[in-house]
Amino acid sequence: MKAVQILTGTGMPLRRSDVDTDQIIPADWLKRVERTGFEAGLFSTWRDDKDFVLNDQRFAGATVLVAGPSFGVGSSREHAVWAIQQYGFDAVIAPSFSDIFRNNCTKNGLVPVVLPEADVVRIWDAIEKDPATPITVDMEKLIVEVPAIGLRASFPMNESVQHRFLNGLDDIGITMSHADAISAYETKRPAWLAK
Repeated sequence: MKAVQILTGTGMPLRRSDVDTDQIIPADWLKRVERTGFEAGLFSTWRDDKDFVLNDQRFAGATVLVAGPSFGVGSSREHAVWAIQQYGFDAVIAPSFSDIFRNNCTKNGLVPVVLPEADVVRIWDAIEKDPATPITVDMEKLIVEVPAIGLRASFPMNESVQHRFLNGLDDIGITMSHADAISAYETKRPAWLAK
């Protein structure tokens, strides 16, 4: 997982609420053995509609997905996070997330940012008016800034999750940060337990 201190990019407005993980990445994509190539399946059912936002070239290259309330609800699948990341998004801003989806984000390096719905609507309006509008997510200060509309809003994040992002630590990285203590413990274990 790469470390994240500050993300700055453009946004893509997904004006939909209650987006579930089956809509993010349909179940037929879960048959893949590899962990790559999921970007082609991102919102694949909706992408048949030429007016769907992912088909709008004005938002090509956006790195911040700005979604409605209850994003990532439904069944637990890391594939949804992988698809969002592999498409090119580094963060998702929404008024609320499913707990399991948010947890999958934090373990895979996709930044889940919770902002009040009124702020999300302001960001949608700004990026629809000007798709080049920069959005900054500061993980050290836990602040989102959109200077074009004078928005500077703080967002909540558990201190241990923030530490995970700032230091680029997945679960294995967290365990390995205690390697010295693990080694010291192993040297003191009785020989009969080492077998």
